[in-house]
Amino acid sequence: MIGKIAAAAIGSKIAQDTPHLSRPGGALLGIVTTSVLRRMGPLAVAAMAGGWLLSRERDKRSRQGASARSD
Repeated sequence: MIGKIAAAAIGSKIAQDTPHLSRPGGALLGIVTTSVLRRMGPLAVAAMAGGWLLSRERDKRSRQGASARSD
């Protein structure tokens, strides 16, 4: 129960900085995310985290390439 409350609080806080997402929507998303991650298992969570890190790195490199071309 405390974990769901914490996830809702964190989701609500993240929603403040996210366009098109309300604070109650962020809280609901936080609760759903923790429930799904708990059922998926550590290997699936690690694969998702790796994919997220890969996409961040790819986006960073594309932004750096675009700024170098505009100079």
